[in-house]
Amino acid sequence: MYWLSTLAALIVSSLVGIDAFAVNQQSTRTASCLSMAQDAVDTKIATLTDATNWRLRLLLNGVTTTQGRKIDGQLFVLNGNFIEEEGYEPPQGLFTSLTSSNKSEDGSDEVLSLEISSSRWKLSEDPDDPKDGLWIWGLFKEPLYPFMLLQMETKELELSSAEGEEKDSIPALKLYAQINHIRDQETGNVDLKTADVNIRLLEQIQLPGATVDLYENEKVGQVSFQPL
Repeated sequence: MYWLSTLAALIVSSLVGIDAFAVNQQSTRTASCLSMAQDAVDTKIATLTDATNWRLRLLLNGVTTTQGRKIDGQLFVLNGNFIEEEGYEPPQGLFTSLTSSNKSEDGSDEVLSLEISSSRWKLSEDPDDPKDGLWIWGLFKEPLYPFMLLQMETKELELSSAEGEEKDSIPALKLYAQINHIRDQETGNVDLKTADVNIRLLEQIQLPGATVDLYENEKVGQVSFQPL
């Protein structure tokens, strides 16, 4: 009878061990699924749609005011969305500003607000390289568009002045930037790199019987981008 009792104990022990192993495996699978779900929630895809809010940090240097004073180290922070207009190739659209603030590089209190009167963006091949755009002829599976061309027009911004001083302001500006644009082919995540901001200076050249307009870019700052 002793050996029967021993055999029964071994069988019960084995069954308990199998159940414990099954429970442990189920717990592991559950933890793995929860981890994957949390990773999906934590992974936020940045896009050029109203689904993504972007923060633009516009640092102006060397901008001349209406009174001839140079503005250096003036940081404006803009929150907004890139809105794509349907039916265009390459993709393009508007940048709509949600909020705007102004602060100096030392982090002083906000005192002014920069207003954007209009802004447009357009994805592009290298605008200075006529060989680009060969994807149209089937040499690539899809367009790469390594650049975003961004244009922003601002309203005149009145600057604070001491009593008795003549009023001064930052004139309305038309700003241009050529931004390195990277889009992950698998996830669709968009990355916009820091870029120089320029204004275009017009020079008119008088030729016999005609006037030619020439534009030259002048750097006046930088712009950086952060998806929120």
